[in-house]
Amino acid sequence: SELSPYSVKVRSYFRYKGLPHEWIIRSAANMAEFQRHAKLPLIPLVLTPDGRALQDSTPIIEHLEGVHPEPWIHPPDPISAFVSALLEEYGDEWGNKWMFHYRWTYEADQDSAAERIARDVFPDASDDERRGTVAMLKERMIPRLSFVGSSDETRPTIEASFARVLELLEVHLGARPFLFGARPAFADFGLWPQLYQCASDPTPRRAIVARAPAVLAWIERMVTPVATGAFESWRALAPTLLPLLREDVGRRFLPWSAANARALTAGDRAVEVELDGVVWRQEPQKYHAKSLGALRARYAAVHGDDELERVLEGTGCLAWLT
Repeated sequence: SELSPYSVKVRSYFRYKGLPHEWIIRSAANMAEFQRHAKLPLIPLVLTPDGRALQDSTPIIEHLEGVHPEPWIHPPDPISAFVSALLEEYGDEWGNKWMFHYRWTYEADQDSAAERIARDVFPDASDDERRGTVAMLKERMIPRLSFVGSSDETRPTIEASFARVLELLEVHLGARPFLFGARPAFADFGLWPQLYQCASDPTPRRAIVARAPAVLAWIERMVTPVATGAFESWRALAPTLLPLLREDVGRRFLPWSAANARALTAGDRAVEVELDGVVWRQEPQKYHAKSLGALRARYAAVHGDDELERVLEGTGCLAWLT
């Protein structure tokens, strides 16, 4: 689906790698085929030439990276490589909160998204049938805001995070075409899809167009990314990437992610963590705890790099990774 950040994430990766593929919209017409192959009711679903079914965008990319390593998406120096993986996770798990919040909180965005989904799923429906589908989708999706923690109490935190990240990325991307230089990195494929979706919805798009033209150009560039040079050194990247790590990743995303994991371990029915002076409450999410575990394992594999540890400690990230 064009409205699925994780679907367009994998498509962008396929295009960058030059991997031949067919983009098949999941619809009522092919739902039975989808269900035959999918272990989970999630998109994207990748069917390989040898008949395997792959799901979950990050494992899909990691699997294919082992099969098709060129062009490489991991920066060569260990600090940039880990920060790229951290930002990929941040995009998947925290950036999704911006996207889902804006899409299903405001009426114009609700109508826009529901209409586009209805046209994808039932392309041959009549106008009356489509209106009914739009109403059904809104009735179904708006209550799911609680799944990403969006509420009246957390709205200021989510929207402040989105606004500040646009400011930080505008400075960073004003000097380079991709997050880590002149070629896309793992981080681009994680963070970009959420902002690509935001740029398709009326309310967040207005903010991107008005405040972040360099971010908008990157969003458009990542639809079909092409390398134009090399990765930059960490020394060159640090001045404008460190504020993002410090102000949003270490201050909001990782404390929330760790609290979610603690709540699941304790068997609690709710996650409660103070962010921006407000108590954030939501139902614990098992997948987020699993992905934090994978990120911590990735950090454990490079533990002992003194310079990396100084970067992570200085941005408030280290305590949540150990």
